[in-house]
Amino acid sequence: MPRMLDVSDDVRAEIGDDEADRLIAGENAPGSYDCTSCRTPGDTEQERTSTVLFVGEETAVLAFAHASCIPSQVVTVSEEQLQGAVRSITGEAGPGAGPSAGPSFGAAQDPASALPVPDDLGLEPRQAVIGVTSGLVLVGGELYPALVVEPTGPIARPGTDGPGDEFLPLLIEQGFVPVHDVEKVPPPLAGWSVLLAMGQLHAILMPGTGGGGQPTAWWQAHQPMIVTEGWRTAVNRSSKVLVFAAPVGAIGQQPREDLLRDALDKAAARGELVAAVMPLAGT
Repeated sequence: MPRMLDVSDDVRAEIGDDEADRLIAGENAPGSYDCTSCRTPGDTEQERTSTVLFVGEETAVLAFAHASCIPSQVVTVSEEQLQGAVRSITGEAGPGAGPSAGPSFGAAQDPASALPVPDDLGLEPRQAVIGVTSGLVLVGGELYPALVVEPTGPIARPGTDGPGDEFLPLLIEQGFVPVHDVEKVPPPLAGWSVLLAMGQLHAILMPGTGGGGQPTAWWQAHQPMIVTEGWRTAVNRSSKVLVFAAPVGAIGQQPREDLLRDALDKAAARGELVAAVMPLAGT
């Protein structure tokens, strides 16, 4: 029986016309599935469904999601990330599997497992890594899913060895905007997105190089990061995430969301906060 599948041009180019046609015809597509975004049941025979292809260095995995959650697309991730997703699908707990530790109130933090600051952004890491905290932030009377990005050390431009921290200026050059009032929703940042896979946070994606290239990971969790049910519900409702960034020491690890918001307000008042709105990408 034909399936109500959306197969984007990018996905079709990766899997081939024959395989795409077989999926739509119902030969290789499942009838029912768990949406890899919201983790609730879906049915390819009854509702519009997106095909999402995760591509690693050596492996590719085709996943399915409600079209209302995310569009059909190709998402490039690391091989380690992809194997972790496969283990979560099959229920196999590989070495090091399990949630990252986070504060008791449920806003997940992953500073220890973040990757070094990527060269794509023109940053010199000086052994710093990027820490990411997830939480719900009240803006204009509405709760928004948010990520707060903060490196563990000062960031310099490549080729410089001065004591200054260029983290915020470099992000502003990429399109982030200075935040003076957290009560205002920042503008969207074209080409950037947040990857939620299997109901867990995997990466912040930036535009690929060369124009029209596939997105690449700017920040990527060492292992999938647990987010709260409330955070997932909020992001699946809006399909967008508020991403705040601050220099080292500006926010810190806050044990509660009200304290996180207070730290954001104080950083904004000091001129130490930038932000952007990013759509949900992947699943």
